[in-house]
Amino acid sequence: MSFALNLPKLSFAGVGAIEDAVAVLNQQPIKKVLIVTDKNLIKLGLLDKLTQELTSYSIEYVIYDEVTPNPTVTLVRNGLKKFQAEECDCFIAVGGGSPVDCAKAIRVVASNEGDICEFNGVGKVTNPGAFFIAINTTAGTAAEMTSNSVITDEENKVKMVIIDGKQIPDIAVNDPTLMTGLPANVTAATGMDALTHAIEAYVTPGAHTLTKPTALEAIRLISKWLPVAVDNGSDIEARDNLACAQFLAGMAFNSAGLGLVHSMAHQPGATHNLPHGVCNAILLPVVSKFNAETGPEPFRAVAEAMSGNTFDLNDKQAADLAIELICNLSVRVGIPSGFSELGVTERDFDGWIDKAMQDPCLPGNPRQPSPEEVMALYKQAL
Repeated sequence: MSFALNLPKLSFAGVGAIEDAVAVLNQQPIKKVLIVTDKNLIKLGLLDKLTQELTSYSIEYVIYDEVTPNPTVTLVRNGLKKFQAEECDCFIAVGGGSPVDCAKAIRVVASNEGDICEFNGVGKVTNPGAFFIAINTTAGTAAEMTSNSVITDEENKVKMVIIDGKQIPDIAVNDPTLMTGLPANVTAATGMDALTHAIEAYVTPGAHTLTKPTALEAIRLISKWLPVAVDNGSDIEARDNLACAQFLAGMAFNSAGLGLVHSMAHQPGATHNLPHGVCNAILLPVVSKFNAETGPEPFRAVAEAMSGNTFDLNDKQAADLAIELICNLSVRVGIPSGFSELGVTERDFDGWIDKAMQDPCLPGNPRQPSPEEVMALYKQAL
């Protein structure tokens, strides 16, 4: 079987990316755009440039700004109603992973029969749907260019992971000027999310010659520039490099896959509405140590990319160093040291184990855990 590299049809990066994307949109046979975003981004003025460009081309649009962190099934259903009532035929998502994932899910149900809950899992989308531009405002999720969407089923308290190449936006946009106002804690969380993507994509058995270099470059860039952006959110060079880094990480994991960090991180996000990047950051060193016990070799390259140095160490020593560097970076950017700081207790774990074991990210992990091992890892991350 050949290796598939899944990417958007077109990607714009750098200052001026929004203008270029709207110019391409103007060439499409569309009548009205549904902009999917959240109220906070509107208050911050991050949609102003986009709406000005749309107006300059006389492109009609309507805004759906109800999206919240960890978007839910209800938000998707309500977004579908707005898309249909307004007779829209195009999507533009503006935001981080939450608005982009919500837009992906609305697009799926707008062009395929069935409720969004029926698409949980891998390869269940038949029709790609309306033309779709995803404009990223964070440097973490890579949702603007990946085939995944994560939607919380609030009734069953589980994060559904919908994985299908037909969800990939037609155009991905990364304009660093939209990211300069991100608070330090959001910058840290999204940056550690991207680091998790890159490391999981590098150590997974699904890694390929086409994905390993992008994963390592993402690790290198994040290690160098994330502390800079956390300290000074207005540093445009740091923002631009982080935007590129998270895109590279997305290129890697979108085709190579993820692993146990994500399958475990989805559960506290669903039950406690915790930031996904923070959950990933807490679990990343714990799961990396678990993986390195039986397969330390890939972590040598991780350590070298994070440090910028080569080491005369055996594989176990190199893996230990990689884990130490991950922990140091988390501390440096202010990530909580464990789930207990976020209101989680051991009583919560019982409800997470089965769902983590069923998560579609788990098969990509290099070491398949037992339920008892997952419980032990959660306890270590407490």
